[in-house]
Amino acid sequence: MVGLSGDGPPRRGLGARIRRLAVDVAPLRDSRNFRLLWIGELVSETGSNITLVALYIQVYRLTGSALAVGMIGLVQLVPLVAVTVLGSPLVDRMDRRRLLLVAQAGQAAASALLVAGALAGRPSLALVYLGAAAIAGLSGFALSVRTAITPNLVPRSQLPAALALNQAMWNTCLIVGPALGGIIVARAGLAWAYGIDVVSFSAAILAAALMSALPPQRDPDRRADSVEPTGGWRSILAGFTYLRGRRVLQSVFFVDLIAMTFGMPRALFPILATTQFHAGPEVVGILFSAVSVGALTSALTSGWIRRVSRQGLAVLIAVAVWGLGIVGFGLAGDRLGVAIVCLAVAGAADVISAVFRGTILQSSVPDDLRGRISAVNIVVVTGGPRIGDVEAGLVAALASPTVSVIAGGLACIVGVVALGLALPSFARYRAGDAT
Repeated sequence: MVGLSGDGPPRRGLGARIRRLAVDVAPLRDSRNFRLLWIGELVSETGSNITLVALYIQVYRLTGSALAVGMIGLVQLVPLVAVTVLGSPLVDRMDRRRLLLVAQAGQAAASALLVAGALAGRPSLALVYLGAAAIAGLSGFALSVRTAITPNLVPRSQLPAALALNQAMWNTCLIVGPALGGIIVARAGLAWAYGIDVVSFSAAILAAALMSALPPQRDPDRRADSVEPTGGWRSILAGFTYLRGRRVLQSVFFVDLIAMTFGMPRALFPILATTQFHAGPEVVGILFSAVSVGALTSALTSGWIRRVSRQGLAVLIAVAVWGLGIVGFGLAGDRLGVAIVCLAVAGAADVISAVFRGTILQSSVPDDLRGRISAVNIVVVTGGPRIGDVEAGLVAALASPTVSVIAGGLACIVGVVALGLALPSFARYRAGDAT
């Protein structure tokens, strides 16, 4: 059983129990900068998720190949890793607000390239891949900047609540964006979908412009064994050096890689919508959104997370439930309602994993290394699904989409059990323990 920390005498009554479950909105109320960042991302991430669905649909229309759709992940993985990791020292040296402005303007330009290709009628696959690659590199860097910013916008006691609010925001975008994306592509076309994404970045750019400066903060109590940035490649490698020997922090990355590499079947949604559910782009959007309906529900009822002390064990349980949800999705056949419920269960578990993983990382890493550790985290969190795209597409091409989904979910469950046995310190980790 996941351990609970003391939380005083229980409050009685239905209303009190509901309040204890409801997401804590104190960070939005108390921090102007966090509020601006959150609202700006709410709009721009919705646009980005419209583009996500449009990309998968466009590549499947151009090629009719599950492998070609899965290759979007590989095309995006290289720039994602390169830009995020190589840019990470800047996050620990420069005003993070300015870096966010540059990254968001670049993302808008990359989406504009996809608009131009869609307006051309039937663009080359290379052009679509180029736009997808540019989006991935810039979005990974922007996410590492935002991740490094968040702990400095709220008190340490509010960090889990801030991360839960971010999960609520991102998953709202993952519901609304794909659902709108499927409808827009079906009724207005790909150019409209990509164009709306370009316009949505204006909200994030305006929000960042209104924020105050956000330079990195030096930790006066930095431990003697911590790694100091020295510039160049040594500065880039400092984050990886910091992780050496820290088994709990390493496990945070390993567990997410397991879940996303084997248990993320999103590249198969356009194929399954056509071959299994006998539908069009609207159902592609519904499948993307279903995961996030569960995730948003989980995030909005996350008030209980502050009472969980066995955070490592909570992550392992959540990822195992994610795998079970994906297996159920694969076994659903053509029953769309059952498939949606299974994806929602998986999404609900994923948010719990994400909140605790983020809390472990952000509460234990010094601020002047947070940009580089965040970069490693972003590479894992956003790179894992892209590796999963390739894995899902390859297995689907060799066997079938259904086999790919079920095998991936089972591999996720086996992998998380193996990790828990191989690194028991992660399962034993409690909030506040050394990592």
